Amino acid sequence: MSLNRNEKAAVVADVAAQVARSQTLALAEYRGLTVEHLNKLRVDARAKGVYLHVLKNTLARRAVTGTPFEVAAGSMSGPLIYGFSEDAVAAAKVIADFAKGNDKLVIKAGAYAGKALDANGVKALASIPSKEVLLSQIAGLLMSPVQRMAAVVAALAAKRGEGAPVAAEAPAA
Repeated sequence: MSLNRNEKAAVVADVAAQVARSQTLALAEYRGLTVEHLNKLRVDARAKGVYLHVLKNTLARRAVTGTPFEVAAGSMSGPLIYGFSEDAVAAAKVIADFAKGNDKLVIKAGAYAGKALDANGVKALASIPSKEVLLSQIAGLLMSPVQRMAAVVAALAAKRGEGAPVAAEAPAA
């Protein structure tokens, strides 16, 4: 069923609003996927905060005009599913993870930080750890020198015969 002019304007406005909040766009060709597979992909995307929709390419091109995602407009042809995410890697990760288990979903292109990405670029973006993992790795790196210093001080104290360091007791009030 064809959309009338007002419905098309509403779709463009909805997609443009999502584009304004997003950092990443990932495009994949879904030819041959069953409805069951598409529903599973949508559930995964929704759980990770990814806006994932099948859109008419002309409406998608209109929605990204004047945005950093305009660089991907040349890749918008054929039956595509569009994934937008506020998280820099979420859209690419959802589509790439699903494509690993289903050869009918073919990663086509994407955009990040105003740069167009090819299929390999989207896969590379998907391989970056999530923000939470990166923050925990940084915290571990920052704690490492402190833990090593504590181990050295404890070893020196044990070697001098002072025994294991005892925690200071709080003075009685």
